[in-house]
Amino acid sequence: MSCHAFADQNYSQQVFFENSLSPGFYFYSSGTVSNPSALKLVDGKLPVETAEFVSGPNALALEWQSMAGGGWDAEIDLYAWRNRDIDFPGDSLFLWLYSKEGIRAQDLPKIALRDVARNFTGQIALGAFTSDLAPGRWTRVRIPLDRFSTASLHAFEPRHLGAIIFAQGAADGVSHDLFIDDVRIESAEKSKHVPSTPKLLEAKGYERHVDLRWEASPDPTVAQYVIYRSMQGGPYRAIGVQRYGVNRYADFIGDPHATASYKVSARTSSLRESPQSAAMTASTRPMTDDELLTMVQEASFRYYWEADEPNSGMARENTPGDDDVIALGASGFGIMAMVVGAERGFAPREQVADRMLRITEFLARADRFHGVWPHFLSGKTGHTLPVFGMYDDGADLVETSFLMQGLLTARQYFKEDNEQERKLRDNITNLWQGVEWDWFRATPNKDALYWHWSPDYAFHIANRLQGWNEVMITYLLAIASPTHSVPASLYHTGYTAEGTEHAYGEKHTYFGIPLNMSYTAGSPGPLFFTQYSYLGYDPHGWRDKYADYFENNRNEARISQAYSIANPLHMKGYGADSWGLTAVDGPKGYHEYKPFTGDDGTIAPTGAISSYAYTPEASMLALKHFYRDLGAQLWDIYGFRDAFNQQENWYAGITMGLNQAPMAVMIENGRSGLIWKCFMSNPELARVQQEIGLEKVGSR
Repeated sequence: MSCHAFADQNYSQQVFFENSLSPGFYFYSSGTVSNPSALKLVDGKLPVETAEFVSGPNALALEWQSMAGGGWDAEIDLYAWRNRDIDFPGDSLFLWLYSKEGIRAQDLPKIALRDVARNFTGQIALGAFTSDLAPGRWTRVRIPLDRFSTASLHAFEPRHLGAIIFAQGAADGVSHDLFIDDVRIESAEKSKHVPSTPKLLEAKGYERHVDLRWEASPDPTVAQYVIYRSMQGGPYRAIGVQRYGVNRYADFIGDPHATASYKVSARTSSLRESPQSAAMTASTRPMTDDELLTMVQEASFRYYWEADEPNSGMARENTPGDDDVIALGASGFGIMAMVVGAERGFAPREQVADRMLRITEFLARADRFHGVWPHFLSGKTGHTLPVFGMYDDGADLVETSFLMQGLLTARQYFKEDNEQERKLRDNITNLWQGVEWDWFRATPNKDALYWHWSPDYAFHIANRLQGWNEVMITYLLAIASPTHSVPASLYHTGYTAEGTEHAYGEKHTYFGIPLNMSYTAGSPGPLFFTQYSYLGYDPHGWRDKYADYFENNRNEARISQAYSIANPLHMKGYGADSWGLTAVDGPKGYHEYKPFTGDDGTIAPTGAISSYAYTPEASMLALKHFYRDLGAQLWDIYGFRDAFNQQENWYAGITMGLNQAPMAVMIENGRSGLIWKCFMSNPELARVQQEIGLEKVGSR
């Protein structure tokens, strides 16, 4: 069964707050208080409540005392993850409220709204929309959005809601507690429909978590699936929720010797709930290193197998995210992860080959520019999506090279003599032969490749491809092309930038570890430079005059670990088992994290774990720490979440297509060399190293 995450868009356009990944407080909140009033904050943010909730495992906790002459306000901001379409079509704001002691309506706070353009409303009384809150009972409150009036210079736009602000109301001098949960923007429900019961299919125990999988009938009235757990034969309690359209849940128990039983229900946002499913039981158990590696590979593989865009079969940029945005480079990485999945039995070989056929047939009819695909495509139409702006409306040579790295790996893996695999190989060859690499020698002297080309703006972006960075694979494939190759000399004049002012191959030593490639002054750079070009291309055995790239890449990973051990900026959580600075979305958005010059405490599990092929012991140490010690926040249905920052108590709520596959692939390269062997067996690549003038390691 494929559990397509097909409803992220509905989730994005309805849910304002569901729960907090950060323990202790909600990261996307803040508060201020003026004496003599009081407001409970944890590190300046709203605390969370873990005993009472609607959408488990927590709710927001608002605790205040309003005094005459004082004031307080508490702000809840929208988590605007990558590519989130902030467009709420509903006509009302819904909140679930709970008070242990009960609160009179007249003593509830005031409420105001602000949109993402920072236009705002005046305050209105929350108590005008509910009766007194009875003690110990959840109450759903509906506030029609047209009851809010603009108070800013420009009109407040409710469809683009970005923040909800609670503020002091009646100065009654009494301490109050108010839990807030499952905040949504919806239109009032007209149906009293009760969803049908999901069918729980599997409960599989691993070392510290249990993975659940179920079937559910399509039903747009469903807001959530509710997961109930019984520990050691005790009563069933709700422990969490999953969004509609995703039929899998990871319950991180933390105990390697636990037995738990589970049931699942489906419910609407007004809590009309189906009967619970039949129960299934699973036990956790200690696992060997090999078993843990396989666990991470399989979970990472699922991102591409289960959360794919269903029309194309390709990888979405991120989830939750925009349902329609296909990322070409991430899809290439995902193809290699699916090869791993076929080899390790995560999915039947025939089904994986069939998925590859669907991908290649989609790519053949999708937008191409001189044979090169854009960075992003619409899964529905196959047309370009200019996510990065008006000039990014055409070809992306680097993303295409990442895609072709995956496709050429698949061509060599699916070598059986049957109609399905023959057709797949032919499809890949046709796509490969259609890429006009030579078109991207943009300047008159044609001494380098350029990243982008637009049908409307030509080479406006003018991003010359030169290292040290992630683009070595682009030059290797351009030189290897059987139909539109570029001279091998471009490796030197383009990638290593000989004859230009660009410095390539500067040697440095960090923590006593030599490095032949430094990215910027004072930093070895982010780890993805050592991974993206080398998922398929095996750096063993050959070197240019600058470096042995296997040794260089291994040393960069060693330096990254040594940096975390030294921890010169005193970041919380850093150490021998918590390292891996790379480019990722952090607390303040996308950033190229790197030692010394680009570090705010954000670590991406993919950084260390995708270095497994270089540093198996150090990477395994990080994997165990991320899973065993931080798994309650870091582990999810597609493996490790994108990133975390213990300095700020922040954990990513998304999974990225660029980051899951490298873990599956580079673990496999470290275990068996499978992806390296497949990619390097392409006959077109056999001549490239010699044409460039690479030397056998040790031949000097």
